[in-house]
Amino acid sequence: MLFPWPVWCLMPVAQSGLGAINEHMPGTTAFPMPNLSLAEPELNLIPDDQRITQAGLTRRDVANAIRAYTSGLFINEYFDGNDRVNVILRGTQWQTPDELAALPVYSPLAGIQTLGELTTIERTAGPTQLRRVDGKRTISIQVSPPADMSLEEALSTINEKVMPVMKQQLPANASILLSGNANKMASAITDMVRNFILALVILFLLMTALFKSAKDSLLVLLVMPLAVAGGVIALNILNLFAYRSLDLLTMIGFIILLGLVVNNAILLVDQTRQAEKLGLSRRRAVAQSIRIRARPVYMSTLTSLFGMLPLMLMPGVGSEIYRGLATVIVGGMMVSAIFTLVLFPSLLRLGEPKKSQGGADNIADLHPEQELLVSSR
Repeated sequence: MLFPWPVWCLMPVAQSGLGAINEHMPGTTAFPMPNLSLAEPELNLIPDDQRITQAGLTRRDVANAIRAYTSGLFINEYFDGNDRVNVILRGTQWQTPDELAALPVYSPLAGIQTLGELTTIERTAGPTQLRRVDGKRTISIQVSPPADMSLEEALSTINEKVMPVMKQQLPANASILLSGNANKMASAITDMVRNFILALVILFLLMTALFKSAKDSLLVLLVMPLAVAGGVIALNILNLFAYRSLDLLTMIGFIILLGLVVNNAILLVDQTRQAEKLGLSRRRAVAQSIRIRARPVYMSTLTSLFGMLPLMLMPGVGSEIYRGLATVIVGGMMVSAIFTLVLFPSLLRLGEPKKSQGGADNIADLHPEQELLVSSR
């Protein structure tokens, strides 16, 4: 967290923020940079605007003279064709504030003046280090949440409970900024949401081209919300035994899950439409597709589940990294398999026409083995 403002004005804000963090986020490590104690001797030179104007000078002229007598005043660069060298103007070295006040400054209207005549020198104490962000004085508070708290939870607590306390003491024109891993997480979530939406659009367009029907594509996409819900439920169950945050790899697991769960629904939709083209009624076509495709659905689901279970359950190198991804896929595949075989047939029968007379009824009354013969012609 960054507070661009004069350091001595920001120290009470930072102290209140540290107190709120310790109160609402137990176990969190938080320390300020620089230290909040004023332990470094400091000299403040306050310009006397009346004397400076009478001498024909400006504040900038006096500031440049002070720079030349202290750290040095940058004049220009010397370039010899190969190397660049900064030209720095430095004045007489001084040891005490009284010697600094006696250093001369030439003025066009009053001749030689001293720094003590143009400014008032005050002895104070300041911070041991100065930090700047975008040219502004800054105090940074490094916050490291405990291992069992996700970054999202930490940010939520800071925004809801810590920031209001700090803003009560924040000076005018000062601001509080969140940076570091907070910005990285926000950027990662934005990218993942964009990729998630892009995957949905590509998947919808691809299935529409294959089925030649936007309605069938939407039916297939209806398995995704329940699959995502299954992944979230499985992740919450895992957190009861071993904490796992919603990190980047776990988010990638949701995108992988989209490509896995639609396969079963595609099999059912394709088999149903093929049977309808051969003359079966909608009800018989759906029933036949379940009988024919149930085994491939079970096979694809079980292979995915048992392939991910070792990564989810067994400890070892890499298990902490990929356990969330495996959990999402296992939970999503289980829920989607149940939905595909139990609820999805009802969706396929939406818009079913009334039972017609003649040939369609005769075909609908065929024995299941005869239906298979009809569908294979």
